[in-house]
Amino acid sequence: MEIREEEIRDLEKADLECIWHPFTQMQLYRREKPVIIEKGRGCRLYDIEGNAYLDGVSSLWTNVHGHAKAELDEALKAQTDLIAHSTLLGISSVPAIRFARKLLDVVPSGLTKVFYSDSGSTSVEIALKMAFQYHRQSPKGNPKKTKFLSFVNAYHGDTIGSVSLGGIDLFHEMYRELLFETYKVASPYCYRCPYGLDYPGCKLDCLLGVEKMLDEHHDEIAAVVLEPLVQGAAGMLMQPEGFLRGVRALCDHYGVFLIADEVAVGFGRTGKMFACEHEGVTPDILCLAKGISGGYLPLAATVTSEEIFDGFLGEFMENKTFFHGHTYTGNPLACAVAIASLELFEKERIIENLQPKITFLKNKLAAFKNLSHVGDIRQRGLMVGIELVADRNTREGLPVADRTGHQVILEARKRGVMIRPLGDIIVLMPPLAMSIEELDRLCEATYESIRVVTEKA
Repeated sequence: MEIREEEIRDLEKADLECIWHPFTQMQLYRREKPVIIEKGRGCRLYDIEGNAYLDGVSSLWTNVHGHAKAELDEALKAQTDLIAHSTLLGISSVPAIRFARKLLDVVPSGLTKVFYSDSGSTSVEIALKMAFQYHRQSPKGNPKKTKFLSFVNAYHGDTIGSVSLGGIDLFHEMYRELLFETYKVASPYCYRCPYGLDYPGCKLDCLLGVEKMLDEHHDEIAAVVLEPLVQGAAGMLMQPEGFLRGVRALCDHYGVFLIADEVAVGFGRTGKMFACEHEGVTPDILCLAKGISGGYLPLAATVTSEEIFDGFLGEFMENKTFFHGHTYTGNPLACAVAIASLELFEKERIIENLQPKITFLKNKLAAFKNLSHVGDIRQRGLMVGIELVADRNTREGLPVADRTGHQVILEARKRGVMIRPLGDIIVLMPPLAMSIEELDRLCEATYESIRVVTEKA
């Protein structure tokens, strides 16, 4: 149904009057014409004025199969005919059971139990509480293990627990007085190595910081928490080969749990179903969200080992129950769509068919080196970070006040592409369903947008 001009103006007015947008400086937002999305088809978004945009960031890293995917739509409608929601507290539901079983078939081996929630932040929060409580009550636990080790540049969500793990000052410093203490070590950032070394000659010296911290504090540390292979919100920082495997080995050596936050990197984003698969790693706890329902509905899962689950078994008076839950935990609608999404991975051989797309994208990105203000290009699967700099030789960053990254995305919109930066790092993270032709257009539009904005002189 076509929206009339007066309705468009009314919606724009109401958006500014009524909505407080996340991670958005509203004073600046009000100075620009809002983009209001009305519908999506395939890998395109359509605003209320009929403009079409390639969805270059998968609607914030969630969409997998494209918008309005028939199989997902049908799964949602079919479940709606049965029941929209029923609690999972003390009773169960058909979709929650079926999805848990399918999920356990595809996660790294050794993970056996699924605890549902509704966002990436909560999936991490749950993992922290599980690790903490396990050590307080399991015969195999150590009550002194009350702290966590995470990485500089980490982003694990927006709840107090997940923010405590965070290491991005722009997002987290404001809340410092609310947070609990964690141990932090430098994260791999090969373009700006904190140790001043070059890969592979560095021999993964970034692992030495992890080892030193665990050697000194393993009696206090319940778990190491990391984003495997790629620190997404940090600017698509890629970990060198062997780093994840090395962290797993150190956790085993020092008797510390490994919590893998695959909220952003899970469900095919890196070229395998889960990032941990690249290095044959099974974490003790795996956190999942975003792509879990194909980008349709809020759903998250914290997947654990049998050992951790057993630590919560006991008689009523032992008080070992995990007292955590969400009203919409294991929502049947979300689980039904998530089942259909996993079925599509099999039916359409998503992971197999990703490989030529990944290669094509790598080849297209090589041309970005011709742009004088592109300092680094980072890619893992269909996850890309293009770091813009003032000077390629010195790697000096661009003036923050110029908001160069933001100017690039505004330019990209003119070319029919919707992307979102992380500061002056341009992020590309398209739906896995995006065709090679669409990937080509995404790259061309991004290239031109960077060129126009950064090479004005």
